[in-house]
Amino acid sequence: MKERLLLVDDDTELCQLLGDYLRHENYEVDYAHNADEALACIGGGKTYDLMVLDIMMPGQSGLELLQQLRPRVQLPVIMLTGRGEEIDRILGLEMGADDYLGKPCNPRELLARIRAVRRRSDGAGSRTRFPERPLEMHGIRLDPGQRELMVAGQPVDLTSAEFNVLAYLMENAGRVMSKGELTELVLHRPLTAYDRAIDVHISRVRQKLAPVVGDLELIKTVRGEGYQLVRETP
Repeated sequence: MKERLLLVDDDTELCQLLGDYLRHENYEVDYAHNADEALACIGGGKTYDLMVLDIMMPGQSGLELLQQLRPRVQLPVIMLTGRGEEIDRILGLEMGADDYLGKPCNPRELLARIRAVRRRSDGAGSRTRFPERPLEMHGIRLDPGQRELMVAGQPVDLTSAEFNVLAYLMENAGRVMSKGELTELVLHRPLTAYDRAIDVHISRVRQKLAPVVGDLELIKTVRGEGYQLVRETP
């Protein structure tokens, strides 16, 4: 069965060029030229194996679309970035993009990236599921559907990655989650040497929860293993 890809880019000529090449490589390819069209494709009943998403589009940007989709939609995403957009590339990876490629891109290189990301995503089929119901403990209420966090009755702003890492820790309260597992779940990429992205997100979450948890070490660092959110005592 052919894998189906969604190309999201307002450059219709580039879409056609990449689409023709990928069809020749035995993929099915659909196009969307803005965020609304992409949402219609994703919500229209078709199942996609991967999305190629341009950062710069008229209207809603690729980054905004990605933030809207993650983590409810666990579709692998490769982002296309223009030259000089390093900050956008970093933000995209933090929001859950699986890889990025600069524009103009070589169709053959894009194909190689698609295959690599698909191999990684196929190996992650048994990953912990993102919580769907609201979670409450320690005076904290996290609502995945509304993407809202309330601490002691007050709303707290979290970045997308901070929200997701807290959601996974709360859903798995009492269990130690490794940095590798959290990196795969939250950032959608393997943990690499000297990679401290998850440590930074955990540190920021701790700071934002400090006013309500006080001296309680809510998120414990388990040396050599990972992080654990403390269960609420009955």
